[in-house]
Amino acid sequence: QVQVVESGGGLVQPGGSLRLSCAASASRTDIDAMGWYRQSPGNQRGLVAAISRGGRTNYADSVQGRVAITRDTAKNTVYLQMNALRPEDTAIYYCSAQDLWTRRNYWGQGTQVTVSS
Repeated sequence: QVQVVESGGGLVQPGGSLRLSCAASASRTDIDAMGWYRQSPGNQRGLVAAISRGGRTNYADSVQGRVAITRDTAKNTVYLQMNALRPEDTAIYYCSAQDLWTRRNYWGQGTQVTVSS
C-alpha cells in the first residue's frame, strides 16, 4: 500500500516562484516513478513533470525551462520547483507515485496553486 501527501501550494503573483513537496510512504513495497500532474476547471488532468527511480526527467512543453523536478529516492520524496509562474499555471496539482511491483499509480489529495496579482 502506498500513501501520497503533497504540500506547498498557495497564492503567488505572476513571475513568482513556488516549491511543491510530495512524500510517498510505501508499506511492503517500493516506489518507481513519481510525478506531478495538474488539473484546472474544465480541463483534464495532465502531466507537469515526472522523474524515474533512476532520475530521468520528463516535462510538459508548457513548463519546460520554468520548472524543475527533483527526487530524494531514499525518502520517496519528490519536489517541484516552479519559477516564472503564469496565471495559466493556476490549477490543483497532484502528486503520483507508482508502485515498483504492481505498477499501480497512487495519487495524493492535491494542492491548490493560484497565480494571480
